Amino acid sequence: MSTMISRRFYFLIAIFFSLQIIACNGKSIDVSLISQEELISQIETEQSFLILDVRSKKEYELGHIPGAINIDFKELKNRIEEIDSFRNSQIVVYCERGIRAKVAEAILQEAGFQSVFHLEGDMYAWRKKFLPMESQ
Repeated sequence: MSTMISRRFYFLIAIFFSLQIIACNGKSIDVSLISQEELISQIETEQSFLILDVRSKKEYELGHIPGAINIDFKELKNRIEEIDSFRNSQIVVYCERGIRAKVAEAILQEAGFQSVFHLEGDMYAWRKKFLPMESQ
């Protein structure tokens, strides 16, 4: 039990310092919000964009937004080439509650992605509204 608490504590500390480093770089992270309703509309009209789930593989497999691809936020920097074809497209990023998505958004912007959006309420709000989900 204490090992799990220790892991969570160190994980939260790592997130905190990551956010501090991002903030101290002097670059402002300008990410627009997109509502669940707007995203559903875009999914239905089949517009060309990327939905990026930055949660763990296990969380993704348990349920994700239809059409989303999964790259854990901890792996994003090393796997950025996998989504390079979306460099000039809209990218909608989400996690469970927003912290990991913020880190991922900073990584995307640092890599030159211009049109990055954050899903308002993340997966937590999506699930609470009983919106469509896929699982694997």
